[in-house]
Amino acid sequence: MAVITGTNWNAYDASTMTAREIYGRTLAALAEGNDKIVGLTADLEKTTAIKFFADKFPDRFFNVGIAEQNMLGIAAGLAKAGLIPFASTMAVFACLRAGEQLRTDIAYQNLPVKIIATHAGISFGHAGTTHHCTEDFAILRAIPNMTVICPADGIETSKAVQACVDTPGPVYIRIGRGFEPPCYENDDYTYEIGKAITMREGTDLTIICCGIAVLQAVNAARTLAENDGLSVRVINMHTIKPIDKEAILKAVSETRRILTVEEHNVLGGLGDAVASVIAESGMGCVFRKHGLQDTFAAIGYAEDLYAHYGLDANGIVDQVREMMGREYEPDENWEDD
Repeated sequence: MAVITGTNWNAYDASTMTAREIYGRTLAALAEGNDKIVGLTADLEKTTAIKFFADKFPDRFFNVGIAEQNMLGIAAGLAKAGLIPFASTMAVFACLRAGEQLRTDIAYQNLPVKIIATHAGISFGHAGTTHHCTEDFAILRAIPNMTVICPADGIETSKAVQACVDTPGPVYIRIGRGFEPPCYENDDYTYEIGKAITMREGTDLTIICCGIAVLQAVNAARTLAENDGLSVRVINMHTIKPIDKEAILKAVSETRRILTVEEHNVLGGLGDAVASVIAESGMGCVFRKHGLQDTFAAIGYAEDLYAHYGLDANGIVDQVREMMGREYEPDENWEDD
């Protein structure tokens, strides 16, 4: 990426690399100019792609074995010593198996530990329910001091990793397992933690989404424009916490229909975060949360599961068409107060 020195790849290579690999390469490049960065993993050096950092900086890398709780405890100690630890493991192990250490050792002390959680959502679908992670937004949102990020693709993962280094306190970055298609053509766009990105303008309905759903929502919006004549706005809410309230309320005011889409349980995730903002504002709209409907995911390849649960473009198109048949009260005066 142009903003990092020392990389041997650029945005145009992103289509041939997983988000995990881009993360590992980005971290290794960042560490060249920042000797406070250290890396940790729990016997998942290759799987999480922190191997790129480990190979370059073996003296700043710690593999603690299959002991995720220990990994986060050690990361907290390293942070207390003035370092910036990047801890890499699968999402389900980070937020559930090591949940107490994440909360008490790291967040309670507001330490700058960066948790890079791979294989999130249902991206590791064929590994089964034990390796799915559709609860992490709900868990992490409820922990004080925690920043929660879900990039749309590998390019945005690199931007998030770069941005999180200077972000105070703990940061959780959620990425998938495999070759999720790139959403951005290049890295020539402004990225800021806590600021949503409008991928497509629209006036009839707004899709607020994150992660793998962003590209699918953009494709759905294009289909709806061509086949239904609908103008659908797509907002990439890459930061789940702190959430961009301004972007949400602007969308409510201008489109009056809001659909959230996430690779997560609809309870406690992006949809609930958006709903809370709307409810507190007193503004009314047609609203729907789309994701896993309070169920454990089936076992299967990720692409098949995305289609099964309607998280692909076709499923999103169906959701939008149904919502367009619902009415909202047109005469509300939100300026009364």
